[in-house]
Amino acid sequence: MFESVLTQYAGKRILVTGGAGCIGSNLVRVLLQAEPEKIIIIDDLSASYEWNIPKNPNIVFIHGSILDDEKMREAFGFTPDYIFHLAAHFANQNSIDYPENDLLTNALGTLRTLRFTAKTKCTKFVYASSGCSIYGNNAPLPLTEDYVSLHLDTPYQITKLVGELYCNFYHNYYNVPVAIARYFNVFGPGEVPGLYRNVIPNFFWWAINGIPLPITGTGEETRDFTYVDDIVEGTLRMGISEEVLGEAVNLASGTETRILDLANQINEITGSNAEIEFKPSRDWDSISRRRASIEKAGKLLGYKPKIGLKTGLKRTFDWFLAKSEEIKQALAREASWVEKHARSNHSAAVPTRHGRGSDPRH
Repeated sequence: MFESVLTQYAGKRILVTGGAGCIGSNLVRVLLQAEPEKIIIIDDLSASYEWNIPKNPNIVFIHGSILDDEKMREAFGFTPDYIFHLAAHFANQNSIDYPENDLLTNALGTLRTLRFTAKTKCTKFVYASSGCSIYGNNAPLPLTEDYVSLHLDTPYQITKLVGELYCNFYHNYYNVPVAIARYFNVFGPGEVPGLYRNVIPNFFWWAINGIPLPITGTGEETRDFTYVDDIVEGTLRMGISEEVLGEAVNLASGTETRILDLANQINEITGSNAEIEFKPSRDWDSISRRRASIEKAGKLLGYKPKIGLKTGLKRTFDWFLAKSEEIKQALAREASWVEKHARSNHSAAVPTRHGRGSDPRH
């Protein structure tokens, strides 16, 4: 039972980097049920929002970057028992537009987090990798953990793999108790729509506002969409499992969904009568199908996803309705950010609403 997993976090000190994001905030919300001594969150809020963080006296929020040694010393000063490293520069198109920022956060940021971790006596360091990235575009389905490609399409994919390699080094050389969670197409409450966001929050926002849903490609492309609650449960199981020490494990639904079917379901849930528009495929998006093997997660963790796509989409829609004002404010902030960065990076064109805003991969 999952309750027995949660009890092992009772009275512990837990550090969550990127804890204001979709996965991080939901992870924190579930961890609170275990009544830990302290949950420390470090997040620079560059792609997340403080209102996403649960309100609780046992939560310490540090507004800062994992690249800031002073902020990291503050976070690690609590001597965490468990470390969940979720902070990242997200995601594919963002990494193409800003490759140096991607390299700094995902590679150097992970290295620095591991460096601080090596000085502690933590029970487990869980690294959030991306199964939708490191397998490349020619891997046989279902995707198994022993297949990794060196021919990747975006800087984001490269740096997430680099993060795994640093984790392996710190585990093998410094005996850091590392486990690598490879997430697939995570969705759910807590992720706002926006320029560099995933396809589901953007589809919801457009459908709610009566805007046709843009599909880049034919719509026959598939992804392994996984509801955030299942990701959280799998991640927490990895935190207390000895079986996954030094291992990489897929956390996914194990089910393929066509993007066209996803769009139709979202239009149905929102009651949108807007049509679907087909756009040319993005030049970096060469992966037509995604489906993960979750056999290893089942065997080592007892992991079994519980929330199907339809139920997860309905819960996500309910969250959109409940947080509509906050989401509007977030979109206004993001528009300002895009304009500022477009002025300071003349070589990077300002992406349009339909052109680059829906990334179907984590």
